[in-house]
Amino acid sequence: MSEIFQITALSLQISVCATLLSLLAGLPLGTWLGLGRFRGRSFLLSLINTGMALPPVVVGLLIAVLLWRNGPLGKFQLIYTPVAIILAQFLIAFPVVTGLTAAALGALDSRLQWQILGLGASRWQMIWLLWREARLPLLAALMAGFGSVISEVGASMMVGGNIRGQTRVLTTAIVLETSKGEFGKAFALSALLLMITYLINLALTMIQQRNTRR
Repeated sequence: MSEIFQITALSLQISVCATLLSLLAGLPLGTWLGLGRFRGRSFLLSLINTGMALPPVVVGLLIAVLLWRNGPLGKFQLIYTPVAIILAQFLIAFPVVTGLTAAALGALDSRLQWQILGLGASRWQMIWLLWREARLPLLAALMAGFGSVISEVGASMMVGGNIRGQTRVLTTAIVLETSKGEFGKAFALSALLLMITYLINLALTMIQQRNTRR
């Protein structure tokens, strides 16, 4: 039971950290892409949209090459550590959050930002008000980002190594138990993963629906 608690706690820590990092990076970039009008914008949006469908194993391969002993970042010895999994999951969630943020803000009436600026608001105040206006799809972007990493297994296995007590998370533990033929344990871990995912998304959905009624 203590091992399951440790695996669950590590899964949540890694996925929450990766999601928050993707939000910190993806929200500003998505805002810039959603509101900006500049040459090359369509190309950047196409890259982000492509990244939303990027296979996790490709991300895992990229991070593994970077962090391997002979890789560019090998001196930091991060391969097969929770940090490596966070980096991989960040790269998976980042384009999701960025792309959905750009779509949410791009769908707003373009005249709205000029009206806000015309009332004397600064650019940062204008962006904050637009975020509030698009808060429901932005919450959906957060849920999508979290959902893309909490259930991810390929990249986590490649860069984390599924080391017991160090990098084993719920998804990699499920794969391990299945490979051993322990289907009962695998189903139990799967049910736990689904329950955690449901509860977190339920909390975010309740926040989203409460904002809808306002």
